[in-house]
Amino acid sequence: METHKRSIVKSITFRIIATILTFIVVWAFTRDIVTSGAVTIVENLIKMIAYYFHERAWLKITWGITKA
Repeated sequence: METHKRSIVKSITFRIIATILTFIVVWAFTRDIVTSGAVTIVENLIKMIAYYFHERAWLKITWGITKA
């Protein structure tokens, strides 16, 4: 088992890596820093919203939940 603090730090570092990779991929295709930055920001916002709804949907699914 790991601490909540460790899980939070892992989530933050993963999000940073994913954001940097998105920027690099878009820049590789467009060679435009402004476009790359805009796509990266929009992509992160959309993914945060999608994650929220994904989590809320999973709260309604009882599959895989065991009683203590």
